[in-house]
Amino acid sequence: MTLEKIKEEILRLTREYSREMHKANRPGDDADRIASEGTGDPAVVPYAGRVFTEDEVEAAVSSTLDFWLTLGSEGAAFEKELATFLGVKHSLLVNSGSSANLIAITCLTTHKLPDHKRLRPGDEVITCAAGFPTTVAPILQNGCVPVFLDNDPVTGNARVEDLEKAYTPGKTKAVMMAHTLGNPFDLAAVLAFCKKYDLWLVEDNCDALGSTYSLPVEMAQALGLDHLIKLAGERQEGFPRMQGGVLTAYTGSFGDLSTQSFYPPHHLTMGEGGAVNIIRRASLKTYAESFRDWGRDCWCPSGKDNTCAKRFGWQLGELPAGYDHKYIYSHLGYNLKPLDPQAAIGRVQLRRLDGFIAARKRNWEILRRGLADLEEFFDFSLPTHAGKWAAPDAAEAADFSRFSWQAGNAGPSCDPSWFGFMLRVRPGAPFTVRELAAHLDEKRIGNRMLFGGNLLRQPAFVQLRKDNPAAFRTVAETMEGADDIMHTAIFLGTYPGLSGTQLDYEIRTIRDFVDSFRNAETVG
Repeated sequence: MTLEKIKEEILRLTREYSREMHKANRPGDDADRIASEGTGDPAVVPYAGRVFTEDEVEAAVSSTLDFWLTLGSEGAAFEKELATFLGVKHSLLVNSGSSANLIAITCLTTHKLPDHKRLRPGDEVITCAAGFPTTVAPILQNGCVPVFLDNDPVTGNARVEDLEKAYTPGKTKAVMMAHTLGNPFDLAAVLAFCKKYDLWLVEDNCDALGSTYSLPVEMAQALGLDHLIKLAGERQEGFPRMQGGVLTAYTGSFGDLSTQSFYPPHHLTMGEGGAVNIIRRASLKTYAESFRDWGRDCWCPSGKDNTCAKRFGWQLGELPAGYDHKYIYSHLGYNLKPLDPQAAIGRVQLRRLDGFIAARKRNWEILRRGLADLEEFFDFSLPTHAGKWAAPDAAEAADFSRFSWQAGNAGPSCDPSWFGFMLRVRPGAPFTVRELAAHLDEKRIGNRMLFGGNLLRQPAFVQLRKDNPAAFRTVAETMEGADDIMHTAIFLGTYPGLSGTQLDYEIRTIRDFVDSFRNAETVG
């Protein structure tokens, strides 16, 4: 048997094994998955997880059999395909979303940037108080000062009305924020602020792959989004798109840099992994790549030499002329590359992404409809710029959301690719969010707080304030919105592995929990 035939047989058996072994990881609407669940209540409802079929397993095994291992052809292909999907100039693979955030901020510290644009120790970066810590950690790790805005509990995102209060002339150099749980932050306001003061914008898009943001073309032009307008005119499908005088584009394509995470709960997975997206300035790719790859000046991919055609023709620093360019280091960098088999998995996941996005929107909507009459007990999230949610007619599609928009058709709107379904327990409710979380946990329903809650309450930041009171600053003395999220908010999963049975069980469990308090009041 030839090597080709041996590999073919290995992959055939791989697919057969995976199809039997991993039924629980198939998409929630997959026929094999539904058949394997049977009837009755589900054994467990994760808040998130890996969703894959035998295609991903085959891709991983095939790449592993080739045994290149380090980032190679699969990685290069994935980077190109992700950049094309998002509508950005380049995507650069790294080993996690946290590393992506680190590289995105660190590349702005390079001496190769003009002095007024370069981040230096003591410079300020505006962010928000509630969220995941690795959105903020790279700011501190580079010696800069995070300036915290409060959060709006309804959207989960920063209160952008306080941006001007956060600005310090000569100190503020950038804004770095996450699109919370897939809900885009107010990009129109943040972009206008960054343009006014010539600041960098880094979008933490780790929870929002596939979310879109829309604004009138005239507004987009005023905000300097010519790169998206031009690309929308060239594209026949996908995003960015122009329709009826409105520009719509994916989050992660508006600022200067954006980041992705491919950890299992996220919109697509490689097991671990992440990406830095270089949105419009090609030079930022060179800087980001250098910091990712040990700080070297050379841009040759692994296994390739002399792509600059002058490998021994450089003289940099105080090195002798002709020193091997592969061993010249312009930065103090890291080694944050993933493996090529991970990229092979990611390429298959990318082909599923449109379906994954649609499932997340549909699952959010199913949960919202199923709990719609519990507003006496819960405050529900809204997309940024939305005025309110209205229950669609019964005949309308399960993934259809009807929102009114604060500025109607004349202003921005968005369509989140939801990472989670957040609800907040109202102050007058007869139970607390901790009691609700404990009940869901007892019923095997995965749930989470909004990550770190108000990060300023976390032990690391409490200690940092003691050690160095000037290490960060806040716009307001109290962060009421971030505290509100910390004390009252919980989120359920919307990931595409949720089946209809699991969603129904979640809704029924929450309703039964609320009814137990209603009944107790009636008896009392």
